[in-house]
Parts: sequence; structure tokens; C-alpha cells
Amino acid sequence: MQFRDFFPVSTNTGLKECGYGALGAFIGLLGTGWLCQWGLGVDAHWLIAPMGASAVLLFAAPASPLAQPWSIVVGNGVSALMGVASATLIPDLALASACAVMLAIAAMFLTRSLHPPGGAVALTAVIGGESIRQLGVGYVLLPVLINSCLLLVLGLCYNRLLGRRYPNGGKAQPNRHQTADPEPSARLASATDIDFALEKHGELLDISRQDLQELLQEAQLHALRERVGTVRCQDVMSRDLIVISPDESAMAAWRLLAHHRIKALPVVDESGRLVGIITLHDLMIDRERQQPREAIALAQWRVADLMTREVRTARSHQPLYDLVGAFSDGGLHHMPVLEGERLVGILTQSDMVAALFTLALQPGLIDEVVPSP
Repeated sequence: MQFRDFFPVSTNTGLKECGYGALGAFIGLLGTGWLCQWGLGVDAHWLIAPMGASAVLLFAAPASPLAQPWSIVVGNGVSALMGVASATLIPDLALASACAVMLAIAAMFLTRSLHPPGGAVALTAVIGGESIRQLGVGYVLLPVLINSCLLLVLGLCYNRLLGRRYPNGGKAQPNRHQTADPEPSARLASATDIDFALEKHGELLDISRQDLQELLQEAQLHALRERVGTVRCQDVMSRDLIVISPDESAMAAWRLLAHHRIKALPVVDESGRLVGIITLHDLMIDRERQQPREAIALAQWRVADLMTREVRTARSHQPLYDLVGAFSDGGLHHMPVLEGERLVGILTQSDMVAALFTLALQPGLIDEVVPSP
């Protein structure tokens, strides 16, 4: 232990987020109080003090596992029940207070609803005075659960309005193929690796497994960017292009793809301007009917009829790093490279993999790549 360990730890939170958290707590508690006092006609104990602590988590740290809906409602509810039981069964005030908090923590762990304000909810049941004691088990429903649910509803609306991910269930989003596999960029740091590290650490961390995995992934991508940021699309793209006109037949496109053993053809007009792209998928699958095309029908179609017109493109001077996500999690297999509106190259998954693999094996090559002006 060092003296500096007693100083505040940086939270890397911007002023805007600090303001959002403070304003949210004001709105949440004011709204909960008004709804209890006037909307529901609750006169006594319409807002209990522990809701202030719940508001801190719900509005200032909504990504925390301790601030999720289950933790707020169930955590406060079971804590209130433990507090009422302790106040009823144990006459000594100090002993009842200690037991209430102890049992509340145990109950929250058992129900996987750990919520720090729950300790205050349990303690309030013991030391809240005669008026609280007279409520008995009713204290669990009114005011605890009523307060918790109203605060949660306001928190849900507020966080969604700000575009925050809440509730934060800590589960990875399904990938674009609708399978159980994580996205390609997340597979090196798998969930089992994260679980191993968390289990080895032992102590409870106030961050979900998914958030921890996303932070690790972002750190890895940042390190990659620092390492290969000088490599541009023009350094690795294919320049000798096989292209086709939009007026050509779909069968002509099929023959070109088969002859050159490629999967996509940029479609250009007479001036060399990119107007679309046609792929094996376009030729084989009817996108409207979601069924295979008949081979004999290809002769009846033009490239312009089947091509994809909205094409994601790159610029020749664009850093290669910028396109990693599009080729991995985005699922792209090829990307035309432009200078102005003129097609100058095409970048494929093979080009991307080969470039990154070569740079990983021979880091010295990075220094040899001259950044483009």
C-alpha cells in the first residue's frame, strides 16, 4: 500500500456525462417523489433516503451491473424484507442494524441482485423510527418497491433518451449471421478468457463481462492502429482490375468471374466512374424472392438489373486500419478504392489478411511504408 493509493482515482468521465448524471438524479428523485406524494396519494414516507443512492447508480453509472433493473428492484426488495425481519425479531438496536445489513447482503448475493443502496434500505427498516416500524412487512411494498419501480421507469426513459445502453445486460449482440459465434474481432479475447481472468481476480468488479471484453477489444484495436496506421489502401490494393459495363449481360459477368476466379466485379460507365458492383451472390440468389436463380435466366438479365448500386468505397490514401471493422465484423469481402469518382483499385479480404499477417511477422516493414501526403 502506498500513500498515493488514498488519492482519487480518475474515472475518465467527461463534464457532459457528469452533468447528465446529476440532472438525471434530480429528475428521477423529483419525479418519484411527486408521483408517490400526489400521483399515488402516499402521505407518509413517500420517498426514503436510500433512493438517493439508487439514483446515483441509475443515472450516473447506468452501465454498472449494480445499477441494472433486477438489482434495483429485487436488491432493494429483499433488503427491505431482511431489515423488517431483523427489526421485528431482534430487540437490541445495534445488533438488529448489523444483522439487517448482513442478511441483506447475503440475500442480494443469493438472488444475484447486489445493489449497494440495499444496505441502507435494510438499515432504514431498523433505525427509521416508530413510523417505519409500524409499517411492518408493508414497508417492503410501500415505500421501498414503489419507490424503486418509479425511479427505475424514469431512469429507463432518461437513459434511453440520451442514447445510453440501458438496461446493460452484459451479453454480446448476435452477429450478422444470426449464429451463436461472437463477431470475428471479439474471438481472440473470448468470453471464457474473460471468465478465467475474473475468476482468478476473485474480487467483485463493478463492470460487466461484456463491457470488459469490449474495452479490451477497443484497446487492442487502438494498439493495432498505432502500429499499422501508416499503411494506406494504395499500398496493398489490387490495381489491375477486371471490370464490366452495366450494359453487359449477366452471363458475361458470370464468365468473367469464373475465368478470373474472383467473387466480385466493379461496374463502371464509359468514363470509368464506379456505378455499382456485381457479385456471385447477386448472380446466384434472387434477393427479392430469396431463392436461387435459374442459370438459363442469366442471359435475359443485364448487369445493371442485378448489380448493387449502393457500394461502400475507400479512398486510396485512407489508412488500412479504418477498414478492419468493415471486413471483419461488417462482413464485406471486397471494397472498391476511388480517387475522386474514378476507380483506381479494389481491396479484398485476401489483401487485408495478407497485409496484416505480413506486418505482424515483419514489423520492420511498417517503417518502410512512406505515409502519403
